[in-house]
Amino acid sequence: MNVQSTFSPAAEYDPRYDPLVSDGPGRDRAYAPTYWLATAGDPPPADGPITRDVDADVAIVGSGYTGLACAIFLAREFGIKALVLEANQVAWGCSTRNGGQAQNAAGRLSRSEWIARYGRDVALRLHAEVQDGFETFDELIRSGAIDCEPQRGGHLYIAHRQRHLKKIAAESNVLNNVFGYASRIISRDELRRDFVDEAEAVGAVHEPLGIGVHPAKLAFGYQRMARALGVRIHTASPVEQIESRNGIFRLRTPGGTVRARAVGIATGAYTAPGLTPHLRGRCMPILSNSIVTRPLTAAELDATGFRTTQVITDTRTLRFYYRRLPDNRVQIGSRSAITGADAAHERHLQLLIDGLHRKFPPLEGIEIDYSWWGWVDVSHDMMPRIFRPEPKADLVYALGYGGNGVSYSTQAGRRMAQMIARRNFKGDDLPIFTSPLPGHPLAPFRRLGQRMLYHWYHLRDEVA
Repeated sequence: MNVQSTFSPAAEYDPRYDPLVSDGPGRDRAYAPTYWLATAGDPPPADGPITRDVDADVAIVGSGYTGLACAIFLAREFGIKALVLEANQVAWGCSTRNGGQAQNAAGRLSRSEWIARYGRDVALRLHAEVQDGFETFDELIRSGAIDCEPQRGGHLYIAHRQRHLKKIAAESNVLNNVFGYASRIISRDELRRDFVDEAEAVGAVHEPLGIGVHPAKLAFGYQRMARALGVRIHTASPVEQIESRNGIFRLRTPGGTVRARAVGIATGAYTAPGLTPHLRGRCMPILSNSIVTRPLTAAELDATGFRTTQVITDTRTLRFYYRRLPDNRVQIGSRSAITGADAAHERHLQLLIDGLHRKFPPLEGIEIDYSWWGWVDVSHDMMPRIFRPEPKADLVYALGYGGNGVSYSTQAGRRMAQMIARRNFKGDDLPIFTSPLPGHPLAPFRRLGQRMLYHWYHLRDEVA
């Protein structure tokens, strides 16, 4: 399961890293041992660590999808060449650890919940923003010659209990009649005949927009595109402190200070607690585990009825997300440990293996070739933010995707670029742009609450 590559990080991968107890994500650490890194080839060249004080027009903290997209749009749309600062390797965090599911979504709330929270008009405009984001993402991977192995066709939302089918069928009705988004209900028989023979499924809802991608190839494609536009990407350069003096930001790294007119923060769940007071306690980092099997044989593909390569999620609150990869492996992921110290415990791997076996009994005993985990940035109100904390200061952050950031992170990077450039855009008065990530009154006790919620979610999802 070890990644083989020509790069030589100074520090080993730390499987126990935990954003809530660590001072930061480290410096020049190796990548997590994911299937994506093992099959992406060597990472493209970057610009190495900061070794002296330098000046930049815009400094971006974080080299994942959001940070790289922001740099691309700054250069393409405004002629601004940003400098990207990365603590470890390019796209070291969630951008090379996720399940590669690009959906027409952002955050954890459904469209019905948008209506309940914001009202119908704002919900309609928010839907237009998220769908525009999906199209921005699709256009970028099409036009940028990014070979991320796209598997198009939509998203299957599989009900694992009859009561959950009724719920997602009602949501499908809202999608169709309120938002004009053409989803449809799929019966158990149609699902097994035309898509996949999943033992738990009682039916599904199909959404037309959804693309499976190779996450590391996507990130490295963004990296190549950014550097071709003149963007500098400095690895092994963790930002230890951000200060503002006389309208100039000073970002201190171990090798030198970067002075910049504007700053974009795109660090996701890997945000160091001391990076900026604007983000302290604003997101809850949640662990997500993933495994990838060996390639399925023709007989196993036939036994599981795995005809589709669309992205799939089920209706559990702590949902499983899974799909068939281009080389006929199965990838499946779900939520995992509460703390980094517990992340490597065998029971979290076994939870995924048991889930795979329940869904696809013919795969019981199949070899698992890759296993890894990573942190997801979940905002306390379940919605992302692209926000300028101080109206007169050019510091903008984009965080809080809640596991639905593969496609919308591109749009978030674009919006962050527009905000840094002080340009208006359609929908810039939506609440995800005009309000900060909320704090939490019980922040010191969040993990105690998380344990209780996980227990309750399990009972609610699994007990008939």
